[in-house]
Amino acid sequence: MTTLDLNTQIYRYLADISTDETLLKKVADYMKKLLAKKPDHTLMTKEEFFQHIDKAKEGPLYELNEGETIEDLIKRVA
Repeated sequence: MTTLDLNTQIYRYLADISTDETLLKKVADYMKKLLAKKPDHTLMTKEEFFQHIDKAKEGPLYELNEGETIEDLIKRVA
């Protein structure tokens, strides 16, 4: 089943129960629990963090010249 099929099915179910407040509350509570369990993909381990730092060190290094703003630096290196 594709994501579009699942979305259609879920919206159809919601339309069917939209007139029953008790069912809507149950669905809302269940959805809240599901979202609370959703992993945060922005988190990383300490090792992953330092791997990113090491990889960044391999790239080019740019320094601000005296009196230069960040906008000036971006224009200079772009």
